[in-house]
Amino acid sequence: MLEAIILGIIQGLTEFLPVSSSAHLRIAALVLPSATDPGATFTAITQIGTEVAVLVYFWRDITRIISRWFAHVTRRGVAANDPDVRMGWLIIIGSVPIVLVGYFAQEYIRSTFRSLWLVAIVLIVFGLLLGLADWLGRRTRELTDLTYPHGFAYGLAQTLALVPGVSRSGATTSMGLALGYTRPAAARYAFLLAVPAVFGSGFYELLTAIRDPGSSPFTGLETAIATLVAFFVGLAVIAGLMAYISKRSFLPFVIYRVLLGSTLLVLLSMGVIEPL
Repeated sequence: MLEAIILGIIQGLTEFLPVSSSAHLRIAALVLPSATDPGATFTAITQIGTEVAVLVYFWRDITRIISRWFAHVTRRGVAANDPDVRMGWLIIIGSVPIVLVGYFAQEYIRSTFRSLWLVAIVLIVFGLLLGLADWLGRRTRELTDLTYPHGFAYGLAQTLALVPGVSRSGATTSMGLALGYTRPAAARYAFLLAVPAVFGSGFYELLTAIRDPGSSPFTGLETAIATLVAFFVGLAVIAGLMAYISKRSFLPFVIYRVLLGSTLLVLLSMGVIEPL
């Protein structure tokens, strides 16, 4: 139970920061007493907690988008060019890539993608890409400027988050910065775009855990507690991150990712830790 709570705290702390929560849960297995990889099932289920935090934080935006999108598709007087209707379509379009890749790449998500060699490399590579996008991006576009091709590009970036170490928020925010959006705009759409993908993945894995209790090293109660902890910690992190990026760059996260990835590579090379 204590390990589950610790992992819930880690999930809440790292889900929205561009440092990869799945990588940190994977790395945490190296230092916890059980030394057991929490696995893709536990990771996906605890992400439900942090995604509920997104619903709470962006409640007004999300409910408005959903209500106006439904009003449009049911022809109740809301025009297609309404900003909330467009955002609804943008979230749907941006979610298509990860749904397809996530479904057909299940075997790799549960095994190959969890190798610490891969985690270490992508921590460094995508950390540097985040730094470049933040440095070179024009940061002139707002969320109202988001186009359908750009929304789909965000979606492609989100599929990379299936590899632990990439970071869902890091990949999508990097894409937004590269396309010229401001830091708050890039992060805001990244959070909204993650809602259907994370809930879909989380509930799929929840059904998997119910059908096959052995798919996770933690019991249902332990996983539920970890998910609840992740919710409260994640809610605080969202508020702090949105305030931070409105005034400051992503450089501290870039440095952290490079240092963490480099440390993993050294430990793997010396045989101190095993990749799987």
